[in-house]
Amino acid sequence: MQITPLNPEDPLSLGDFELHGRIGQGGMGQVFLGESLGGEPAAVKVIKPSVVDSESRQRFAQEVEALKTIWGARIAAFLGADAEAEQPWLATEYVDGPDLARHVRTHGPLPSVLTAALGAVLAEALSGVHAQGLLHRDLKPANVLLGPNGPKIIDFGLAAFTESTISLTAPHQVVGTPICMAPEQAAGVKPLTAAVDVYALGALLLFAVTGHYPHEAATPYMVFHLVTDPGTAPDLSGVPEDLLPLLTGMLAQDAGDRPSLTGVAQQCRAVIEAQGMKIAQARRRLTAHTAEQRRHGPAAPADRVPTVAWPAPASDTRVTEISPAELETPADAPPVSPTVAETVPGPAAPAAPDSPASSDPRVPDAPATVPAEPGDRPRGARREQPQPGHRPPVDPGRPKEPAHTLRHSVQARRTAERLRTAYAAKAPF
Repeated sequence: MQITPLNPEDPLSLGDFELHGRIGQGGMGQVFLGESLGGEPAAVKVIKPSVVDSESRQRFAQEVEALKTIWGARIAAFLGADAEAEQPWLATEYVDGPDLARHVRTHGPLPSVLTAALGAVLAEALSGVHAQGLLHRDLKPANVLLGPNGPKIIDFGLAAFTESTISLTAPHQVVGTPICMAPEQAAGVKPLTAAVDVYALGALLLFAVTGHYPHEAATPYMVFHLVTDPGTAPDLSGVPEDLLPLLTGMLAQDAGDRPSLTGVAQQCRAVIEAQGMKIAQARRRLTAHTAEQRRHGPAAPADRVPTVAWPAPASDTRVTEISPAELETPADAPPVSPTVAETVPGPAAPAAPDSPASSDPRVPDAPATVPAEPGDRPRGARREQPQPGHRPPVDPGRPKEPAHTLRHSVQARRTAERLRTAYAAKAPF
């Protein structure tokens, strides 16, 4: 995960968390790398003062309350929050690793057995969320981080109680990310059921194993039309034969035709066992595989900011990226466009392909642009190869900064100082 230095106007602390750098940014706010009094690293999310109003506070408070009820080994842990502060903030466990979208774009799709292991892990994690009466509603590759101890789900900002009739979403509005959204969710059907997360998990696994989504188009509106059209089947090209029955069921148009999360986990285990492996072995291989590719995989131009969960306008400023693990080498991070959470009213005419949805006068208060996951690829361009260009070889005799240094206060301060020094050395002025 790429980290940039704090800006002069950034706070130095929030609550009991000392801030050391920026992890990501978007139209709604900023995510910082923080550290607790006891030295625990944290991702601290803050709403921008310019967008703090009663509705944003209510949404933020809803996310805090949802996170307080969610726990599990595959869920980024809740560490603290203050929704009533002048700048509302939320701290969760810091996962030192790329999101699945970045990993696949940089290193290519996962093998089928590792995709099955990922499916089993995430299905089990979502089952725990559902058991607590919640839905995620916005599961996508950008919301799965591949950490050193395995994948973890983040961003429950759209989580909703399954039986709740109270919603902050206005009538005829749909909130989520279209490329991973179930047809009934895209159509505005309420109440939603656990089947929406099954569909989203299917879309996520399809991307993991092929590099493309069930439906891709130039604008989110066109994606909505494809998703909700019963006559348009999801694109399953490139899916390995052993995963085809599973993904076909998970991406079924009718929610009743999709398997349960328990069924998903069972089918994933069957795929793994058919290749002569145990589930625990496959999970270890998944973690080792992503960690190894992260260490030795290709790098790409550092002209884009890290993936974040908030909507990011096209005018967001690009910033220099510096990896804490490579503080003494030129920063050269993989390109990832900011991921958006769509807020799209009911029926609306498609926006021009080259214009952000938020600029369409027919879409009032729509904060989002085209989702980042499909990028600007035309329909039919299914896989993106790793970007050309690699880091210059690193002198094997020079020790790298170990990943765990951010876990301790003294080391974190040293890392922040190195970030500032490296950033100043790269500045054009």
